[in-house]
Amino acid sequence: MGQGKLNNINTNDYELLQRVLKRDSKALEILYDKYSPLLYTLIKRIVKDDKLAEEVLADVFVIIWQKTDFYNFDYKNVYSWVVLLTKNKAVDTLRRRNGNTRVEYNDEFENNFIIPNIYDYNDFGFEDAFAKSGKLRSAISKLTEAQRYVLQLAFFEGLTQSEIAAKLKIPLPTVKSKIKVALNTLKEKMNTEE
Repeated sequence: MGQGKLNNINTNDYELLQRVLKRDSKALEILYDKYSPLLYTLIKRIVKDDKLAEEVLADVFVIIWQKTDFYNFDYKNVYSWVVLLTKNKAVDTLRRRNGNTRVEYNDEFENNFIIPNIYDYNDFGFEDAFAKSGKLRSAISKLTEAQRYVLQLAFFEGLTQSEIAAKLKIPLPTVKSKIKVALNTLKEKMNTEE
């Protein structure tokens, strides 16, 4: 996936991601060529190492290729998803490399970060996000305390499943199961809120 000529550089990112979901490698190449300079800069500011930044960038696009089905196609903001995925992967890589459970990094990059041109604030789905956040809060309140806690550890405190297992002193497969059940329950409750 090199820096070649792009015939489809203006192709809608949402459509590209749908093509990636269907295993279209050319669509992934277009996303790579479009986003890799920006993502590399973001990663490098977090990990502060050229070689590691290149490895993380490659990992990010492997994740996009393998886990496109995790993207919420109702949201339609591929840019935010890719940046969040990249930031999380960079922080997680740095944390594992340093053996830390927490990573402190300079948020200076967010002040200098390249923001896409916004012609309509709704492109970011703010209205949908606010509507969904109310439904999400309601659905979360209906989870058991144990389900809420395991989701909090995983998604809000950023612990890996192994770290959750160690913290709760339970086997890793149990943690995986608890997270899966909690997410499925949350999804079910979100769907009944509609």
